[in-house]
Amino acid sequence: MPVRPHGRALDALRPTTLETGTAPFAEGSCTITMGMTRVLCTASVDEGVPPWREGRGGWVTGEYAMLPRATAERTRRERRGPRGRTQEIQRLIGRSLRAAVDLAALGERTVTVDCDVLVADGGTRTASITGACVALEMAFQRLVSEGTLEASPLRQWVAATSAGMVDGEARLDLEYVEDAAADVDFNFVHLEDGRLVEVQGTAEGAPFTREELDELLHLGAAGAEALIRMQEVAIGHLR
Repeated sequence: MPVRPHGRALDALRPTTLETGTAPFAEGSCTITMGMTRVLCTASVDEGVPPWREGRGGWVTGEYAMLPRATAERTRRERRGPRGRTQEIQRLIGRSLRAAVDLAALGERTVTVDCDVLVADGGTRTASITGACVALEMAFQRLVSEGTLEASPLRQWVAATSAGMVDGEARLDLEYVEDAAADVDFNFVHLEDGRLVEVQGTAEGAPFTREELDELLHLGAAGAEALIRMQEVAIGHLR
């Protein structure tokens, strides 16, 4: 049977940490580390919303960027605007966070969560979502402590994981060498109550069966549940 990098079990996440308060000037911040992948997530609060949102509550959005040497070779900065992949990931982050937030309770405020990839070794978009949710809740708790809000508008946690078929095996939380070799690659975004916010998947190589999809869904749900427990611990001292 093929062996995973670092001897990880098929259903095991990479070693994961959620470090809060890593950007002290932001209303909320979290640096998430999953294996070698490392993402700094910062939440910034602004009074007011976009014109099309006026009278309809608050807004939460995400931005994503990768530092030039987050990868093995230098990647040029996106000075002329985000490329297609970056735009896709930003929209995914925003959709995922908004699914967990009571926007009416937020009031007419905009929270922007910036996700900056410091080291990329696979799963940067899923790590960004998980870390962004912690940074977002930190910002909400700050608004509560300042008396701006009565309670946090975060209705429940949201976390994301990847899973894929590699060498005929269903594996959770693919790192880069596995992602590059995967026949099937999925990203799952889960709410705390188990509902799915988004499923992104494709057959990179061989097509997959319904049974394999069910196995990947099971792995993704278990991984998200473990990450949500970590989010609770990371932010627990503020709640």
